[in-house]
Amino acid sequence: MSEAVLGDLTGWQLLLLSFAAVWAGSINAVVGSGTLVTFPTLVALGVPPVSATMSNAVGLVAGGISGTWGYRRELRGQGRRVALLVPASVVGAVAGSLLLLSLPASAFETVVPGLVVLAIVLVVLQPRLQARTRRRMQRLDAALPPGEARRPDRRGQVLLLIVTLLVGVYGGYFTAAQGILLVGAHGALLVEPIQRLNALKNLLTLVVNVVAATMYVVIGFDRIVWAAVLVIAVGSLLGGLLGSYLGRRLPAVVLRATIVVLGVVALVALLAG
Repeated sequence: MSEAVLGDLTGWQLLLLSFAAVWAGSINAVVGSGTLVTFPTLVALGVPPVSATMSNAVGLVAGGISGTWGYRRELRGQGRRVALLVPASVVGAVAGSLLLLSLPASAFETVVPGLVVLAIVLVVLQPRLQARTRRRMQRLDAALPPGEARRPDRRGQVLLLIVTLLVGVYGGYFTAAQGILLVGAHGALLVEPIQRLNALKNLLTLVVNVVAATMYVVIGFDRIVWAAVLVIAVGSLLGGLLGSYLGRRLPAVVLRATIVVLGVVALVALLAG
């Protein structure tokens, strides 16, 4: 479908896309699978899959900004971690964007469901994994001479970088459920409350989406449906504010359960697609 055809949509179709954008922005702030709402909506309206992916990624940047802003308090004290992981997300997003523009759309179809399942399992096991990591750190601290600080866990940092890079590649290629992957993987490696992990997830997915959107605009400008971008941008901006407001107030158990439930929904949608 061309941009001109999209401009001929009826009022209820525009309303449907707007509602999908608000919903996508909201669940992106809380979980990170909003693409599974807006992408199929665009395809159902006649937008070709690759153009839908590009247009959706550009439009959802606005929701990423508002969702990250809403979680700004939970980002405090994570400056060093952000400085370490943002470059990995940037490199991964560039690689993933180039893959989207060069590989067939079906390339990741067999891999993505397995990644989502892994992320859901990690989110479920997060408290146990974090408790194990915390006990290991306590044993290391107890073995140190009095007054000597424990050295940074280089192995853990390298693993964190690799995981973030790989999720960035995935996010640059197909943005759906990258937030679930990040929360699951980071939760297994970092001893942090889930709300702080969610704040970090929002920032890193925003970075990936901005890089991917920039790549799409530069390389595939004529394949982007700009009318759809505008509708999705406005809707997701409002949704990001709404999602961050509600998400920050959810107890950790409820937030974890929400991520798992929506992760399963995302998995079903991916398999059904």
